[in-house]
Order: sequence, then C-alpha cells, then structure tokens
Amino acid sequence: MRFRLKPVVLLLLFPISSPLLAEELSLVLKPTSRLLALPEPAQATPIFMYADQIEGVKDVQIEATGHVEMRKLGQRVWADYLLYLQQSQDLHATGAVRLEQNNSVLRGPELRMNLDSGAGDMPQPQYELGDTGGHGKADSLHMSSRENYDLKDATYTTCPIDQEDWMLKAGSLNLDQNTHIGVAEDVTVSWLGVPFLYTPWMDFPLDNQRKSGFLGPTFGATTKGGSELSIPYYWNIAPNMDATLAPRLMQKRGILFNNEFRYLRPTFGGNIRANVLPSDALTNTSRSYIGLQHQHTLPFGILGAINYNYASDNAYFRDMSGSANTASQVHLLRDGMLTYAGEGRWWTAQMRVQRFQTLQDPAAPIATPYHRTPQMTLSAARPFGDANFKFSGEFVDFSHPTAVNGQRVVFYPSVSYPLIATPGFYLTPKLGWHNTYYSLGSNNAAQRPNNQSRSLPIASLDTGLAFEREMEISGHSYLQTLEPRAYFVHIPYQDQSLMPVFDTAQAGFNFGQIFSENRFVGNDRIGDASQVTAALTSRIIDPETGDEQMRFMLGERFSAISPKVNLVVPTGTTNKSDILLGFSARASRDWSFDSLLQYNPNVGRKELFNSSARYQPEPGKVLNLSYRYMRSSLNLPNNAAINHVSVSAQWPLYGRWSSVIRNNYSLQENRVVEALAGLEYNQDCWTVRMVAQRFAISKNQTSTGLFLQLELNGLVRVGPDPLQALRQGIPGYTQMNRPSGEASQPNLYD
Repeated sequence: MRFRLKPVVLLLLFPISSPLLAEELSLVLKPTSRLLALPEPAQATPIFMYADQIEGVKDVQIEATGHVEMRKLGQRVWADYLLYLQQSQDLHATGAVRLEQNNSVLRGPELRMNLDSGAGDMPQPQYELGDTGGHGKADSLHMSSRENYDLKDATYTTCPIDQEDWMLKAGSLNLDQNTHIGVAEDVTVSWLGVPFLYTPWMDFPLDNQRKSGFLGPTFGATTKGGSELSIPYYWNIAPNMDATLAPRLMQKRGILFNNEFRYLRPTFGGNIRANVLPSDALTNTSRSYIGLQHQHTLPFGILGAINYNYASDNAYFRDMSGSANTASQVHLLRDGMLTYAGEGRWWTAQMRVQRFQTLQDPAAPIATPYHRTPQMTLSAARPFGDANFKFSGEFVDFSHPTAVNGQRVVFYPSVSYPLIATPGFYLTPKLGWHNTYYSLGSNNAAQRPNNQSRSLPIASLDTGLAFEREMEISGHSYLQTLEPRAYFVHIPYQDQSLMPVFDTAQAGFNFGQIFSENRFVGNDRIGDASQVTAALTSRIIDPETGDEQMRFMLGERFSAISPKVNLVVPTGTTNKSDILLGFSARASRDWSFDSLLQYNPNVGRKELFNSSARYQPEPGKVLNLSYRYMRSSLNLPNNAAINHVSVSAQWPLYGRWSSVIRNNYSLQENRVVEALAGLEYNQDCWTVRMVAQRFAISKNQTSTGLFLQLELNGLVRVGPDPLQALRQGIPGYTQMNRPSGEASQPNLYD
C-alpha cells in the first residue's frame, strides 16, 4: 500500500502487528489529515516525523520533504529532504541537515546513517560537544557509533563560535565520548592566529577525568638552574594507579628526571617519588631525591605506615626547588609505624622507628634531632561510671651521633570527675601521677647519673561559665556571650637539672597552651606549678545564620610560686605570666580582622604580635595586610626573632587584566623574604599568567623564578604553573577561568 499526504502534520512509527489496526490505518491515510504509519514489529522504539509532505510505502520506506524533523529516543534529525528505510533503519538526509544525539550537535549538507547502530557519514560537518563546549568543523565525518566520531582535516576549540582565539588543526581527529578522550594526528595549535605548537600526535581529555597523555610543556628560568624546559607525561595505569614522568632540562645543570608513582588499593595506598640528576654540570656530581609514603591496613586491625625521604646532599632542595616551602626543608623524615586499636577502641598501642636526615646550611647550622629507635606508646581512655580514666605510657630509645644516648620510660595514669556539667556551668577536677625513668648510655659527657627517675602528682581543676544576652547594633539583633574560665594546676617541684633533654622544648604561649598542665612540650621536663589560668571570651553571634561576627579573648596565668624548672634559660622569676589578648571580627561581608598580642607585664614589652586584615568584596578581588612579630622563634636557628610585614593582593586592573602581588619583608634582617608579582589575562577560553617570584632559601641565598603560562581551556596548559605559588602566597586567591580539562594529576581517591 502506497500513501501520500500533503501537508502532513505528524508521522508516528511504532511496533504493532494487529490486522485490525492495519485496516484502521487505511482509513487514516487521507489527504490533509494526521498520518499514523506502522513499521515492522522488529522496530522497538517509536519514531516521530514532521514534514511539509510525506510519501511512502507501508513497512518499506518513508520519504519526507520540506521542514523535515525526525525524532527517535536519544536522536533528532532536521533536513530539507529525508528518506528512511524502515527495515534496515537507514536514512539519507540532504539540505540543511542537523543531527542531535548524545548531547552533541552535527550540522552538514548531507547525512547517511543507521538509526539503530549510530554509524554514518557526513561531508563538510560542523560539530558541537555539549558536555565540554568543544566544537569545530572538518572535511568529512565518519561515525562508528553514536559516541565515536572520526574527522578528517578537522579543527577543535572550546572558544565561543564567534571568537575562536585558539584553534587545534589536525589531519585526523577522533572524538570518543565513551572514554572522553580526543586523539589527534598531524596537529598544529595556534593562538590568536599564530601557530606555536606542532606535534605528530597528541591526545586530550573531553572532560576533567584522568587520562594518559602528555601534559603541557613547562618552560621558565631560575637563578639556580637557568632556562628550564619540562614535558611531563601522565600515565593512567589503572583506576587506582598512575605515574608521572617529567624530565626537566635545566640549562646550567642538565636533565633532572622527576618520576612519581601513585597507587591505591582497598587495604593500602601511597606514592613513590624518584628524582635523579645523573650529572650536575655545576657541581660535577650526581644528585637525587627519593620519597616513599605508604599506608597499609594489616590483619587483626593493625595499621602500618612508612614515610621515607632521602636527599643526596644538603643543598638539593635549595638548588632544585621552585617554591619557598620546599626549598626551606631541613629535616627529612624517615619513619615507620604500626598502630593497633584494641577491642572497643578505648585503648591504642603504637610502635615506631623514626630517624631524620638533616640538611645543613653552612651559614646557619642547626642541631640534629634525636632518633627514636624505637618508640612504643600505649594510651587508653575509658569511663567508669561518671569518672573518666586515662592512661598514657611510652618507651623510647633515643640515639644521637654526638649527644647523650639513652632510654626513657613514662607512665601517666589520671582520672577526672565532672562534678557539675550543665549548659551554663561546668566543674571538673582531675588527678594524675606522672612517672619517668631514664637509663643513659654513651656520650654522657655531662656526668649525669646513668639511672634516674621522677615521680610527680598532678592535680587540676577546670571550671567555666557561659552567659548569653540579646543586643542590637545598628538595628540588627545579635546574641552576645560572656564565657569566663578558670584552670587550676598544682605540680610540686622536683630538681630535674641532671635529666637529659631528648625531645622537649618550651611550649608556645597561646590560648590553647595556657589551659594545659605542663608548660613544656615533651616528657623530659615537668614544670612545677601552683597556678591558676584565668580567661574571658566574649562573642557576638548572628542568631539568624549562626555566624560569629566578633570574638574577644583575654587570658593570663597567675602563680603562687616562681617556677624553678627550666631548660636552659629560666622560664620566669615572677608570679605573673604574659598577658594574651586576641580579637577577631567580621566587620562586614567584605572586611575581616584577626589579631593576637602577647604582652610581658614584668618587663613592659610585647613578646608576640600578629595582626591581619582582609578585604574581599568578590571572587578575584582580595587584599591582605599582615604584621607578624615574635621576639624569639624556636623554629629558627639560634632562636632568631621574626619581624615581618606582608602585603598580598589579587585585583582587576582594566578589562580582562588582573594583577597579583605579594611582598613579605623582614624588618629584622632588612631584606625581602618572599616577593611575587604578576599579571593575569582571562579570556573566555584561555588565560595567560605572568608571574615573577623571589624567595629566601637560606640565610645568604635567594632564588628567583619566572612563570609564563598559557592555559587553553579544555586542552592544555603550556608553561610553568604558578597556581600553587599564588594560592600559598595570596590568601583568598581565586582562579578566575574555569578549570582546565588538561590531563593533570588528580586525586586517586576521587
């Protein structure tokens, strides 16, 4: 039966084999009416068709002319003319053809394809990938399926159609939307009409998933290495395993082979780094770094971990690193640990072996820390009725090449009992007994007794109140709190001057430490105390959001005795500690402040002062101002002072240009500790970053680096990456362009 309708409103094809309905079909097929056609029973998915005119032979073919639209689940075709063969599901479309499938759009003068398999061909196509924004055109297109396209003499870009600032041109291009990978051959990449990269082969992601392939080349210059070039290769070995191979050519030194391997399994995971410079042209030596981090869940609930680091020489990080944090490393950890949590997890046992490789700066030598070979600890915490029992025990064998060696055993049981515990008031006494035993070995030059012990009771009482009231500021209601707290500690004096100092230091004085029992960090010294710490905290809270708008803190420690236990310098000769004063505020949506003052009333001077302010009205606009003063720092050689002023900012300049800047200046040393300045230009589909950075890597040395990076969104980053330096150096920094689809090193846990 042959039919012809003009005009035809709708053609619906769906599976049915009823003779009755087939007879009804002949009644429907009348001119100017809506057409309903029935294909072979094998056809399982309905097909809708609109056109100015439709002709066809029942169960054989449909021929549509004029404003044709054909729809099938997941597919839509528009054309001026379309011929559809019902048995084979082949179609031939001509005119202004448009095909939508798999969230992508194809346009061209002609299309031949099979609706069932998705295979087909289109000459002179234009394509758009909806998931990524990628688009382009080609001389020809072959579809092996709905998701896999092969294009000849093709282009690709993620730029807007009317502003294609960068373009990839390829002799052949495969776009696989199943694997989300594009593979191109005979490739030229141009930017602003200027070709700048050619490669016979490359692949790139069509989304942000992990994939194997070359990452963008990086090039730049440092004062330590001269001009540099690196072309990393990322190998996605398996969903839980990958590697990065990144040879780094340094003009002054040679080729540094940077290699990283990462792995993740249900019971273990970690990463291995191996960096090797076979022959440094400046030092005429082989230089290397090895790093291993591994975590493992063993049988019977045992957790294991290894952290091993090795550098071939003291100056390795100062010469090879491109960041201030890495260049300043001095103690490389070598640590192995086993941890077991007992039944109910109320007790934990741990054994570890810990050593260090110390990298010395000849201009500012530092002390080598003790090795723990081994250290065994046992800790427990369990309630007994209303009381809480705690126990901590430790055995450590300390070794050192020049200082006294020895073993230390510590037992510290304690019990606390909350007498009062209400939302507005608490009162908790605690009683403990700290026991320490020493057995000293070699290098005992101070003629200390080889066997020593110390046993001290420790009593404390922690109490506090919490008051609240409603208040109004500028017509807005707030909740203000007043939270006084008092902490009493009593520890009798015992002479500890002949005991060694293995791993103990004076604790920093801050709001966390003043509410602790011991004024030392470590078990070699237990400070004598008969004191009370008094503190007052007040907060202003927005009751609608729960956000803290302002906080004020004041604290001081008062002692009934002058402390006698000390390390080297006496800790104090008066009964009053320093005063701590802290203030933070969110003045508005844009402004925030934070400050801390440690003031010594006995000599009338400040010991520490930190103050910072941030203005951030919107992403991409941030200004940070800070000042940091510390009279002596335990983290610096010879307890040197810190007196730094810092300014950092990210701020738009004009149009799409923005600036980044950081300057950290040491008033104590009269020099720049770290400086960074740069420009960013953000276009719709690409970004240029130009950043210069200089930072101190030792007392008398600085390193200067230059970052010049071009990021083509969705394709590649070319040049050294300054983003880590910007995020670390400028708090609140925002990456303004959308994340690149470059095959970077993702988190294996994602």
